[in-house]
Amino acid sequence: MSAESGVPTFRDAQTGLWQRYSPEQLATEQAFRANPSMVWTWYVWRALLINSVAPNAGHRVIGSWQEALTADGGSLTVATQNVDDLHERGGAEEVLHLHGSLHDYRCLECGAPAAFDPSSTTVSAEQHFDKDSVLEPARCTQCSGMLRPGVIWFGEMLPQTTFDAAVEALRAADLVVVVGTSGLMQPAASLPLIAQESGAKLVEINPVPTDLSDVADVYLSATAAVALPALLGELLS
Repeated sequence: MSAESGVPTFRDAQTGLWQRYSPEQLATEQAFRANPSMVWTWYVWRALLINSVAPNAGHRVIGSWQEALTADGGSLTVATQNVDDLHERGGAEEVLHLHGSLHDYRCLECGAPAAFDPSSTTVSAEQHFDKDSVLEPARCTQCSGMLRPGVIWFGEMLPQTTFDAAVEALRAADLVVVVGTSGLMQPAASLPLIAQESGAKLVEINPVPTDLSDVADVYLSATAAVALPALLGELLS
C-alpha cells in the first residue's frame, strides 16, 4: 500500500548494514534484548523514512472514499498491517493498525506508553548505516527501562481489541478490498475469507498474484496508486 510513497516493504527494507540480517533478526523481543542498539536504530530509521514521504494516490482515495460513504450513511473501515501513518495522513480516520505503529512507543519493562521524537537523533532518512551511526535506545521516564517501538514483533499477539474490531467490520461488510499484502502473515491473512464467508464480495489489488487471487471475486493486477483511483472513479460514476 505504501510502496509507491517510497516506503520499502518490510522484507525489502534491508539496505546497507541491514543486508547482513534477516527481518526476523530485527523484529523480535529476543533480538532487541540481544542487540538493542542495532534494532532500535533500524526502527528509528524506518520512522524517519516514513516521516519524509507523502501519502500516495491510493491512500488519498481511501480517505475520500471513507468520507463519501460516511456522508451517504454508509461506512468504510480501514484495517492495515502497515505500521506507518500514511492512511491517516491520506484522510482516513479510525484506522485499525493490526500490527501496531512505528509512531507509538512504550517501555520494554513496565509497558508504560512514552513519547519519542526520531528527528531528535543523528539518524537521517537518507542514511545507509555504518557502525558509527548506531544509537542507544531511549529510556522510560517511569522505570528507566528501554523504550521499544509500538509494533507487533514476531511471536507477539495482535492487539485483541483492534483485531476484534476488524473481524466485526468484515462480517458486516458488503465489499472488501485487499490491497498489496502478501497474504503470508497469520492471523491477518485469514481475515478476507471471514468476509467472503459472511457474503461479502472480495476484490484483490496486487501487482503480484497471491494465494488469495484465485478465490477473490475480482483480481486486479495493478498497484494501489493506479487501481484504487480507477476503482473509485468507476464506483462514483
